Amino acid sequence: MQPSLTVVVPVYNEASFLPEGLPKLIEAVESVGSPYEIRLVENGSTDGTAQLARELSGQANVIVESLREPDYGAAMRLGFLQADSDWVVNFDIDYFSADFLARLIDQPDSVDLVIGSKRDPRSEDRRPLIRRVATLVFNLLLTVILGSKVSDTHGMKGFRRKLVDDIAPQVVSTKDLFDTELVIRAERAGYEIVEVPVVVEEIRSARSSLIKRAPRTVAGLIRMRRLLRSG
Repeated sequence: MQPSLTVVVPVYNEASFLPEGLPKLIEAVESVGSPYEIRLVENGSTDGTAQLARELSGQANVIVESLREPDYGAAMRLGFLQADSDWVVNFDIDYFSADFLARLIDQPDSVDLVIGSKRDPRSEDRRPLIRRVATLVFNLLLTVILGSKVSDTHGMKGFRRKLVDDIAPQVVSTKDLFDTELVIRAERAGYEIVEVPVVVEEIRSARSSLIKRAPRTVAGLIRMRRLLRSG
């Protein structure tokens, strides 16, 4: 029997994109043939995202939850801690891959975390140069500030349920860095991590400003270093 999947997707003010993105996401997840549930965690939306998501899902294995405040990391945390499956997967509504899921469920039992790395030499990154440079700089900061050896912490990832149960409750970071701290804690705890190639192509313009995110991200990584040292 195929391992089961919980796909956690934080969504914020996505009413205009859900009619296009959600059916494609469901199709991608169903194509791998594993038992699954999709958890859409709406957080702080003001455009009716949660109601529209419930209307569009049309099936019991798409679960829509809501948080009052806009917080990507808090949304991911909620979805992860409520998951009850063999693998817990982090997708975005505009960035997901059936190929990544196929690689995930094909992993041996020894693998605990699978990262779809945009910086894997076999990956095909079709994003604008500025976005690729931003990824390179961010991962350089991971190495310099946190001593990490993984090449990417943002994007598609799949975690064994035991790793989530063991590590996710310890994660303090929210916003953009919940998943980064989860990966770093797993790396330091000795969990087996595999990176696989991905095809990265923006299907719409980026919604967040790199200039606004950069200072917050650097400050967050420095706080994370202090936190992990004290812990």
